[in-house]
Amino acid sequence: MNLAKAQEGKKYIIKGIETDDEDLNAFLFSLGCYSGEPITVVSRRRGSCVVSVKDGRYSIDTQLAEAILV
Repeated sequence: MNLAKAQEGKKYIIKGIETDDEDLNAFLFSLGCYSGEPITVVSRRRGSCVVSVKDGRYSIDTQLAEAILV
């Protein structure tokens, strides 16, 4: 399942990143999105969602959320 389909408020473990775009992969890694890290969908807005990873909260769009497998 990808993060776009995840339930709000529930903690998930990232299983992997599914993308062929190296820049996108590097960006997600810089946010702390990599295998084994816990991630939580805090809220959803039009076309994006707010996630909590490590010590930060980030607003990511649907394309990014679909690339994160949980």
